[in-house]
Amino acid sequence: MDARAVNAALRRRERPAPEAVRWFAQGIASGAVSDAQAGAFAMGVCLTGLGTAGRVALTEAMRDSGRVMTWDLPGPVVDKHSSGGIGDCVSLILAPALAACGAHVPMISGRGLGHTGGTLDKLESIPGFSVEADIATLQRLARDPGCAIVAASADLAPADRRLYAIRDVTGTVESIDLITASILSKKLAAGLQALVLDVKCGSGAFMKTPPEAEALATALVETAQGAGCATAALVTDMDQPLIHAAGNALEVIAVMEVLTASASHPRLHDLTCALGGEALALAGLAATADDGALRIADAIASGRAAERFGAMVAAQGGPADFVHRWRDRLPAAPVQRVVAARAAGHVAAIDGEALGLAVVAMGGGRVRGGEAINHAVGLSDLMPLGAEIAIGQPLAVVHAAEPAAAEAAAAAVRAAYAIGDPPALPRLVRNRLG
Repeated sequence: MDARAVNAALRRRERPAPEAVRWFAQGIASGAVSDAQAGAFAMGVCLTGLGTAGRVALTEAMRDSGRVMTWDLPGPVVDKHSSGGIGDCVSLILAPALAACGAHVPMISGRGLGHTGGTLDKLESIPGFSVEADIATLQRLARDPGCAIVAASADLAPADRRLYAIRDVTGTVESIDLITASILSKKLAAGLQALVLDVKCGSGAFMKTPPEAEALATALVETAQGAGCATAALVTDMDQPLIHAAGNALEVIAVMEVLTASASHPRLHDLTCALGGEALALAGLAATADDGALRIADAIASGRAAERFGAMVAAQGGPADFVHRWRDRLPAAPVQRVVAARAAGHVAAIDGEALGLAVVAMGGGRVRGGEAINHAVGLSDLMPLGAEIAIGQPLAVVHAAEPAAAEAAAAAVRAAYAIGDPPALPRLVRNRLG
């Protein structure tokens, strides 16, 4: 085989055979395939597609391009992935809750992407917290405290690292086949026995419509199952932020409020339980997803999830007393400004992507890779869909580093909110696949 033949087939709108896809992925990892050939392959996949068999072959080959972890643990190894949204901090509660229910969770997560927040960035709001871990450290943390949330090490799926960098500069990021292989190659390299997927749908998601979200969810489930991992996906609502906040430290505050029962965030709590229930059922730790959801809820209510979270923070370099002193440990922005509504009515629609970009513009995300971010900035007290609002009533509170940034964010928030008639409120969980 050679790269020119594979790309020529894609140019003719022919799907290459799985063995050809597998060879190409191995060539990306080894260097036998050039950047130009990899870029042409990515464009060809965008235009032609790989089909289920080809997608599985690409995912498995990218998984196998580096180390695939094996485990000797007293319980199943499980993980969760979200396709990205606004105010989505589920992972920070779910990982310790699953550990409290007998699972082992080596969660490999990412940083903010575009308008969406990143799990690793949120955790780095905690002083001293390190998301870097080699495989030996990850294996130790997965045993005790039973959960870890880390960045992918260089040993895992190196073919994906190279192909993603090429896709980023060739305009080929938005391909379901390539997105699926990228996500799953890293997850499956962690040696999982069960995986639950949260595919967001709505104004704050990458997939704006139900057909787009369900197509991605279907591809992810079919591919993961084809690669031998028990998997299910929930398509969940992102027509409004999951919590009434967006921004790294502000979302950690919401996490701690749920874990310590010091404030209520029903959508965050309920989605965590739904995803956790699916994971426990897939892993054989619950008879059904509903039973699993009750177990996750009990782990949160009893404080066992908070204990695991505290142990994870300490094990990854954070303060040993974080669960008890989190209010003192998290950074706060020096400028806080109320955004007042200029029209009366109900919150008819929220442009979630615009809210996410407002946080990025304040320094809470990255415009270019590798930039430092300000963990303290963001938005809080966001009014939810359907809320009745009067002129002058707060729509949100901006947390900024300086007044000019606060003013720009306030304007962005006003533009993101449509005030009018009460909308039909979407269900939190729109669909299940798997």
